[in-house]
Amino acid sequence: MDLSFLFSYSVIFLFILARYMIIAGIFFLLYYVLFKEKWSFKKIQQKFPKSKDYQREVLYSICTIAIFAGIGVLVFLTPLKEYTQIYESMADYGWGYWFFSIVLMTFLHDTYFYWAHRAMHHKKLYKLFHLVHHKSTNPSPWAAYAFHPLEGVVEASIVFLIVFLMPFHITALMAFLILTFVYNVYGHLGYELYPKNFHKTTIGRWVNTSIHHNMHHKYFEGNYGLYFLFWDRWMGTLREESAAAFEEVTERSLVAVENSKVY
Repeated sequence: MDLSFLFSYSVIFLFILARYMIIAGIFFLLYYVLFKEKWSFKKIQQKFPKSKDYQREVLYSICTIAIFAGIGVLVFLTPLKEYTQIYESMADYGWGYWFFSIVLMTFLHDTYFYWAHRAMHHKKLYKLFHLVHHKSTNPSPWAAYAFHPLEGVVEASIVFLIVFLMPFHITALMAFLILTFVYNVYGHLGYELYPKNFHKTTIGRWVNTSIHHNMHHKYFEGNYGLYFLFWDRWMGTLREESAAAFEEVTERSLVAVENSKVY
């Protein structure tokens, strides 16, 4: 293997790994270690995962990161790059398009994710692609990348759509990938960060929350979206109890939770 290729792959792999460890690690440290007892009343599912669950999530995530790094090398360090719509000068499209491109990537990704995710729940594909991720019935931040290798390829393939369908600056793509991972970690956090009654607001009605995705992990069906609830609402796959679950979790008090525990 060409040493320059191996070096480039290693750099990309370590960058993605560092992003995973830092972002997921910070959330894990805050919610599962330092303030575990103090903030436990905010935990969506009151039980915490076991150590073996964290280990499984991290190991599969490292495998996913290896796949993501491979996709990065394929797109940007092979002749395939010539067919992308990447541009190097900010002056070509300006800062307005730079920000708009991230928004466009987000909506494109949300649509891609909904339909790919829903397809992987088909009985002929589920065990092969998606079962590994759903072993985390009570997910932690480490579950954000805990995919079977085949699902890892599916998840990474959004990059192909972005780079071939729309003009993009590499910094905009990098910003998008960081933002999407942060929201992915939030979705698997096991805690709800949005305030009480957020789901009733004009914007909140269309935003996917940690509770929505946690319910997907708990019940396996429905709530297939990533950032938004557009497709879930339009296609009738939004779980009916989502609103009640959001209200129950965000209205809790520490005293109420402590009183409900059986010692």
